[in-house]
Amino acid sequence: MKAQGKRICWRVVGFSFILPPSSLIPHLLEPPPYAGLTPDRALDALASVGLRPDGRLLSLNSYENRVYQAWMEEGAPLVAKFYRPARWSDAQIQEEHAFALELAEREIPVVAPLASGGATLHAFEGFRFAVFPRRGGRAPELEDAKTLEWMGRFIGRIHAVGAARPFRERPALDLESVGAEPRAWLLASGLVPADLLEAWTAATALALEAARRCYERAGNVRLIRLHGDCHAGNVLWTDEGPHFVDFDDCRTGPAVQDLWMLLSGDRVSMTQQLGAVLAGYEDFCEFDPRELQLVEALRTLRLVHYSAWIARRWDDPAFPAAFPWFGTQRYWQDRVLEMREQIAAMDEPPLFVDKA
Repeated sequence: MKAQGKRICWRVVGFSFILPPSSLIPHLLEPPPYAGLTPDRALDALASVGLRPDGRLLSLNSYENRVYQAWMEEGAPLVAKFYRPARWSDAQIQEEHAFALELAEREIPVVAPLASGGATLHAFEGFRFAVFPRRGGRAPELEDAKTLEWMGRFIGRIHAVGAARPFRERPALDLESVGAEPRAWLLASGLVPADLLEAWTAATALALEAARRCYERAGNVRLIRLHGDCHAGNVLWTDEGPHFVDFDDCRTGPAVQDLWMLLSGDRVSMTQQLGAVLAGYEDFCEFDPRELQLVEALRTLRLVHYSAWIARRWDDPAFPAAFPWFGTQRYWQDRVLEMREQIAAMDEPPLFVDKA
């Protein structure tokens, strides 16, 4: 056993694991958030809203919430989403549902919750849940320009509706909530190794300051209702095109938040991809080019937030199993390098697409 800053590393029969700092141990000693959500309880929850599951239940890939496909005695299988306790208020979840239903009413292909007894949000023995129709599909081929253009049209339709009125309950995506606050939480947690703390602290401080300059250059851009987590994993593609399956992270923010995660590769590749996306997007919604100043800033905020997100969920057994590399020395070394790369990227001119 040897000390590692504020942490203790135990070595047992050829492998090691790192105990969290003492400040986190009381939190980790609490029952895991989904400890009581047994298969029987999930099936009973569905029965409580008048559904008749036949007993078959399949766990679907989701870390933040628990999502199951349930077969019914009659009709097609349904999908039940059990919300993470204490993350969103009832009003915030209901606003998520209302946004998805508003999009569906406009015949935009999203998977909206089903109502039972006039409600879409239900509660059963301490868990809140919603029920959705099952929709199949495959991952979109984002290397294909036609697919990107189609995605752009789809997102443009979402944003045309999203711009019609604001969220009242859902939070905004901004420098404070997605950057400064998770950074402060990580600093207070004691999770960053002592020998890397100074480098990580300096790199993240400079990165957030560079992000702030990006926001200043962009100016007063329009903030609208967004999907908020618009990556390929939240899109199912069929021969009829794309549809989104998860609005759990919908927030208020700049339109480019729902576009930049479709881009990858070097600057030339991202410029070409952006051109394809905007070719479809602007069929339905005008894009303010000033928002391109925010692409690397938003990427930086997401990276900082991602580290804090994993750390805050460590009491959920699904997270250590899914992210075994989290918290290692190599992990934090990579985060320092990542922030330095982002600082350089944010000082470069933004992407530019000639729409003439």
